[in-house]
Amino acid sequence: MKLMFRTHDLGVKGLDAVVSKIKQYGIDGVQLVPYKFMDEIKYAEGQLDGANSQRIGGALKSAGIDVGLIGAYFNPVHGDREKAVRGKNIFKEYLKYCKNMGCDTVGSETGSFNNDKWTYHPQNRTKEALKSVIETFSELADYAESVGAYVGMEGASGHVCWNPSTLKRAVDAIGSGRVRIIFDIYNYLDADNCRDYLKILDEGLKLFEGNIHIFHIKDCVLEEGKLRQVAPGKGMFDFDKILGRIKSYDKSAVLVLEGTTGGDIAPCTEFIRRKWSTV
Repeated sequence: MKLMFRTHDLGVKGLDAVVSKIKQYGIDGVQLVPYKFMDEIKYAEGQLDGANSQRIGGALKSAGIDVGLIGAYFNPVHGDREKAVRGKNIFKEYLKYCKNMGCDTVGSETGSFNNDKWTYHPQNRTKEALKSVIETFSELADYAESVGAYVGMEGASGHVCWNPSTLKRAVDAIGSGRVRIIFDIYNYLDADNCRDYLKILDEGLKLFEGNIHIFHIKDCVLEEGKLRQVAPGKGMFDFDKILGRIKSYDKSAVLVLEGTTGGDIAPCTEFIRRKWSTV
């Protein structure tokens, strides 16, 4: 197992500071989102190139830091089509240069017709919405193949691929060996199904057998009828059962504690490692 955090969850800016924090916490690697922790790289077309991508990858490699995933998340069904196209083009740039940065997989969620809110919209659950996502990610998968990279797709309850079976339909329709799965149990939950989180995990492990690239690890509590994310070990999830299932699926799984920050980083790192060693 490898335990990782998002670069921008480490609370510092710049390559040197991120490397220092990773060493301080003794974690294995990162989910890399350059524009969220490097002031000199903006979320725009033409910001990533051969030189700066090699500098990022070289610094992490020389420090012995793995990169589990590169994030270039965008909303493929955004109502502002210029935004959607710009996001797709940026994603392609990240695919082009991802291996320079130490990873061959670039990830995104499947978006929402609620635009920048990225929350539920009834249009998300239509055939037309799924068709649009399939078309966009098919194009990205074709481009990924041309540059020797992979596309990571992540579902979420408020998005077009709102449950594991819908994401599986999309992946099957794309029909490319260049698509991998980012699996996040919490993403699929709401107040109505949150008690079924283990069933949802079991479904995902079965549907995506052999193709889950990375697991996002979170926890949550139900307050006043709404779910709220908390650090692993501070909520309702049974991590003996969650990690036991993941370990049975893949003893070399990559776990990203997405959204775990500040004072929670060190204790949550210890918590997950201890649980993993005993399940």
